Amino acid sequence: MGLQCFFGGTTIQTLRMAVIPASSSSRFIFGKPLSKTLTLNSLSRRCSSINYLKKPPFTLLIKAFSSTAEQTAPSTESVENRSVVKPQWKAAIDFKWIRDNKDAVALNIKNRNSNANLELVLELYEKMLAVQKEVERLRGERNVVANKMKGKLEPLERQKLVKEGKNLKDGLITLEEDLLKLSDELQQEAQCIPNMTHPDVPIGEEDCSTMRKMVGSPHEFSFPVKDHLQLGKELDLFEFDAAAEVSGSKFYYLKNEAVMLEMALVNWTLSEVMKRGFTPLTTPELVRSSVVEKCGFQPRGENTQVYTVEGSDQCLIGTAEIPVGGIHMDSILAESMLPLKYVAFSHCFRTEAGAAGTATRGLYRVHQFSKVEMFILCQPEESESYHEELIKIEEDLFSSLGLHYKTIDMASGDLGAPAYRKFDVEAWMPGLGRYGEISSASNCTDYQSRRLGIRYRPSESSTNPKKGKGKLAPTKFVHTLNATACAIPRMIICLLENYQQKDGSVVIPVPLRPFIGGLERIAPKFPQDE
Repeated sequence: MGLQCFFGGTTIQTLRMAVIPASSSSRFIFGKPLSKTLTLNSLSRRCSSINYLKKPPFTLLIKAFSSTAEQTAPSTESVENRSVVKPQWKAAIDFKWIRDNKDAVALNIKNRNSNANLELVLELYEKMLAVQKEVERLRGERNVVANKMKGKLEPLERQKLVKEGKNLKDGLITLEEDLLKLSDELQQEAQCIPNMTHPDVPIGEEDCSTMRKMVGSPHEFSFPVKDHLQLGKELDLFEFDAAAEVSGSKFYYLKNEAVMLEMALVNWTLSEVMKRGFTPLTTPELVRSSVVEKCGFQPRGENTQVYTVEGSDQCLIGTAEIPVGGIHMDSILAESMLPLKYVAFSHCFRTEAGAAGTATRGLYRVHQFSKVEMFILCQPEESESYHEELIKIEEDLFSSLGLHYKTIDMASGDLGAPAYRKFDVEAWMPGLGRYGEISSASNCTDYQSRRLGIRYRPSESSTNPKKGKGKLAPTKFVHTLNATACAIPRMIICLLENYQQKDGSVVIPVPLRPFIGGLERIAPKFPQDE
């Protein structure tokens, strides 16, 4: 179950950013920064208009571009007694690639229903390049003056040079202050641009998505089918009313065999995925808001899915993808370490803003749930094959449980900002009388790694053999992928509704029985009316 770009926002207050163009070796470009001011309210997104465009073209300064994404604590440093707010974190955005591929980027923005302002980004970038050129000229003049002062000079000549040097220095200080603001705005606007899209992704809204595979067929029942709510009540598996009093709507208690079923699903899923070479993790469930943003999650419209902690910079996670993505943040990995494959268990928290109606009843859409998530970091040329591997693992898991499902190649208009391509799995839920999403698998290419600062260094064997010893190969950004192995509440819906029996019991699928103490069925605890 992907978060689909419902996360975090950007600004409640403007966050100062710094521009870091990246190398032109990658074609993927990225998201948007998070405010350093948090409230319990859902974060809202804003791509603000830029006032700096109204200033004269040479009143701003930028220092030499860097291609490194890095994180720093917010701080204020004095530049000749003037305060400059340093950015909280930086994303390595390839502005040159954006400019050189303007038409493709513009079409991608349109196809993905993004409100990114490409023209503004390009205008800010061109202004920055022009200012950079002017600054270099002024610095050159200042160096000339400094060199002249090293020689023997007449007092009047030295006094003249001192005054000229001071004027140049003051002018550069002013430009530095102004351009820091401009570079912040450029970074903020550029981060509205979504990732590029795989050429095979269908173009359009969700209804344009195409089916990749259909597995199985709907179960046939010789008796009236019950939904999971009715089954849960008769089998004494859930408690929604008490949870609503304790926590609010869309919370629940699991009871009796439902608790055992959750544990069995988690342990079975972990064991199956670990057989494929994945390292198991449990993760923090509170993360810094900047990490949420670095993973590229943004809200659509006014709705958001993130719970924030008032008075702190922390958020509750909506998926383990976020803390797992952060585990190698600001790292340079050895090529020999890749791929890194993780399978993480966590609780997840989502506001489900705007969700209502019969389609969200019971366990289908809740504020807190358990989930097992897969996450891969790999070399760029391998990410498409690992994407196929992830969806294959999901399909194998669901097939082994005997579910009827379809795998869908999601259309461009339904992709979240980080996803280059996304496959969803929808399973048949007979009690609800429809298919429901139970999983997704996304290839995010280097969208997240550019923001999280995760690189790898190619080994010597994969670099130019003519290079001299001691010269390290340049680093590259890893690609990241994520996929849901098991979203517990929706899997419980599928199992209860598909394996219900005429006598009111529910059969436990064979693969789960060793993980649930050998239990073969959940039987009614009270006499059933004929």
